[in-house]
Amino acid sequence: MANAPTSTAPKSTARSHKSAAPLDPQALQRLDHQLCFALYSSSLLMTKLYKPVLGPLGLTYPQYLVLLVLWETDAIGVGELGARLYLDSGTLTPLLKRMEAAGMLARARAAADERRVIVSLSAAGRALRRKAAHVPLEVACATGCRLGELAKLTAQLHTLRSHLAGQLDPALT
Repeated sequence: MANAPTSTAPKSTARSHKSAAPLDPQALQRLDHQLCFALYSSSLLMTKLYKPVLGPLGLTYPQYLVLLVLWETDAIGVGELGARLYLDSGTLTPLLKRMEAAGMLARARAAADERRVIVSLSAAGRALRRKAAHVPLEVACATGCRLGELAKLTAQLHTLRSHLAGQLDPALT
């Protein structure tokens, strides 16, 4: 009997923590099999989807995210805001300065601790909430998914984010 040809690629002994089937290393290295790329490319497309919806409101996507947090919890510290948005101060501070210059919010030192900066909505920022009320449903409809599917996907992504955050060194988050 002739010997079977051998592959130059080593056989994988890696196994999923939930599956006993061997994993094919070459298949794992395909771009379309990468969770990170699916998340990254979907995020890029979502951001592009928001642009024509937010543009008439005079908002960018990052500004909209800031407003979403402030509409939930007005008068929040910059640190807490950054934590909610997963943004560092080097990214958040210029964004907040632009929003303040546009009249959407105000930044002020906390009376109890002047090291803390508190971000609060202006009247214009509060008024934007009514003007932006159509945004979530318009974007949801544009995805082509049913609302139940989107709710399930969002919950799954929250779970994934929680698992990923648990794997990171707290100094990196």
